[in-house]
Amino acid sequence: MCGIVGLYLKNSALESQLGKLFEPMLIAMTGRGPDSAGFAIYGDEVSEDMIKLTLQHEDEHYPWHILAEKLEEEFKTDVSVMHNANAAVLKLKADETSVRETIAEFDPSIRIMSVGRSIEILKEVGLPEQIAERFTLSGMKGSHIVGHTRMATESGVTMEGSHPFSTGMDLCLVHNGSLSNHNRLREELQKEGIQFETENDSEVAAGYLTWRLRQGASVQEALEGAIEDLDGFFTFTVGTKDGFAVVRDPIACKPAVMAETEDYVAMASEYHALSTLPGIENAKLWEPDPGKVYFWGKG
Repeated sequence: MCGIVGLYLKNSALESQLGKLFEPMLIAMTGRGPDSAGFAIYGDEVSEDMIKLTLQHEDEHYPWHILAEKLEEEFKTDVSVMHNANAAVLKLKADETSVRETIAEFDPSIRIMSVGRSIEILKEVGLPEQIAERFTLSGMKGSHIVGHTRMATESGVTMEGSHPFSTGMDLCLVHNGSLSNHNRLREELQKEGIQFETENDSEVAAGYLTWRLRQGASVQEALEGAIEDLDGFFTFTVGTKDGFAVVRDPIACKPAVMAETEDYVAMASEYHALSTLPGIENAKLWEPDPGKVYFWGKG
C-alpha cells in the first residue's frame, strides 16, 4: 500500500505557494506510506540550450562545488549550484549524455535523480513529514508537483526504491499497486537496454515508459500501452514538463480521487489529502475511470 498525491496549478498567481499547498497533502498520506517519501516539483525552468540536474549523495556535506568546477572545465560553461540537504540542483549548457558520463567518471556514488529543464526529484527514507522538512518543501515554488509515500512490500526500504522514478527528460512516475509480470518485463526491457537499480516492480513500470518514449511514443500512447502490457493493480501518476497524467488499471482496484477548481487540479489516493486545499468544498470531485488516461497541463 502506498499513497499518491499531485497538484497542478491552473492559476499562476499561486505558484509561489505550491510547496505550502502540497506539503499537507503529502503528509496526509503517511498512513499509506511511512517508510519513505519523495516528490517531483516542476518550476524554475531553464532555457532550451541548458539542462537542470538534481543530484543526491549520502554525505549531506558533499562538496558539490568541486563537481561544478569539473563540469565547468569539461564543458567550458558556467555551472550554477543550489544545495538542498544532501541534494544539489545544477544548471549548465551541455547535453544529457555527456554530463551523465562525466559525473559517473568523476564520482560513481553520486545519484542522478532527474534531468530536464524544469523537474527536480527529491526523495529519501523516512516519514513524509521528515522528508518535507528535510528538503524545505513548504518554501518551494513551481507550477505542479507529484508525490509519493511508500509502504514497502515486495522490496527493501531504501532511497533507491522510493518514488518518484525518473523516466526521461522532465518525466517521472509514481505508482500505487503491484505488478504480477514485472520479472518477465524486467528481463525483456533489459534486453532493450533499460537498466534497473532495484527489485521494485514500480521501477519496471518506469522502465517500460522510458522504453516506449524512446521508441517515439507520446506520454498518452505510452500509458495506453501500459494498460495493455502491465499485469496487476495500479494507479500511476506521471509528471511531465507541462503537467501530469493519471491512469488506473482496467479493474481500478487502487483508490484515486480527483478535484478541480478554477485554480487547480489535484489528485490523491484518499480524499482527506485534498481537504486542506483552498476552495475544496466547491471543487468538482470524481474518481478517475478505470483504463482511461487523464492529462492536465499547458497547451
